[in-house]
Amino acid sequence: MNARAQQAFPVIGVLGSSTAGDYGPMIAAFRKGLGETGYFEGRNVGFEYAWADDHYDRLPALATKLTERRVSLILAAATPSALAAKSATSTIPIVFAIGGDPVRTGLVTSLNSPGGNVTGAAHINVDTAPKRLELLHELLPSSTSLGLLTNPTNPLTPSVESGVTAAAEVLGLKLTIFHASTDREIEATFKNAAGSIAGMVIGTDPLFTSRATALGAKSLEYKLPAIYQYRDFVAAGGTMSYGGDIKDSYYRAGVYAGRILNGQKPANLAVQLSTRLELLINLKTTKALGLEPTPVLVAGADEVIE
Repeated sequence: MNARAQQAFPVIGVLGSSTAGDYGPMIAAFRKGLGETGYFEGRNVGFEYAWADDHYDRLPALATKLTERRVSLILAAATPSALAAKSATSTIPIVFAIGGDPVRTGLVTSLNSPGGNVTGAAHINVDTAPKRLELLHELLPSSTSLGLLTNPTNPLTPSVESGVTAAAEVLGLKLTIFHASTDREIEATFKNAAGSIAGMVIGTDPLFTSRATALGAKSLEYKLPAIYQYRDFVAAGGTMSYGGDIKDSYYRAGVYAGRILNGQKPANLAVQLSTRLELLINLKTTKALGLEPTPVLVAGADEVIE
């Protein structure tokens, strides 16, 4: 629907780092939460979309465009979008759904009292990257060299790299960091890494999240054991996943958006922080790669694909 078609409707501006198609399931979860507060597109709320198509440098201009359109509220999909939205306006309410720490990145002053015009929901996947390295090493106990794939254009990348580097030092591992911000670079990374490292940790990034299924398939294609943060990665052939539920964060963000449209202030809505983490293992993939997870590792999994 054209957001301007009904001027009487409040309009939610969606600022996304990736593409509409990539984030379809997450936006659906947002709509579900929004619907539970009584708001439905075409009936009493409109949407205006601004997608950066994985070019994060476009986000500031897109955020400014939404503010100029005078949207009623901005949904910031992922941390790069949230930071751009916050820089663009201090008055329009912003609700984020992210996988990092909103205090550390400066989005809010505290979880309980966000202050200002920004609040939302977060699943802590950035801070679990070091744990993903530990889990991959547990699967590959004889390995001495592992890799980390990050997107250098993401503001969260330095935090991910420093955390995983520190974990590698504790484990006595050589860590090779690979950078990719396009599909071509992702393909080249898997091709080059397959012969130089024993396994790969995939860092937190909207680009990678939107390609979780493709990354899982590449992990299997190149016979490179890898771990990411979402179930879709494992279901597509990835070895393991460990992280929070991204759809739950978008659902919670939808509920908050509705509450704000109903008159509540973002400053008074505590950030919804999901601390539940899930470990999934694809035993079909480990078998295809000639790996045998220890009974302890398998027993600790929340779900096993056989």
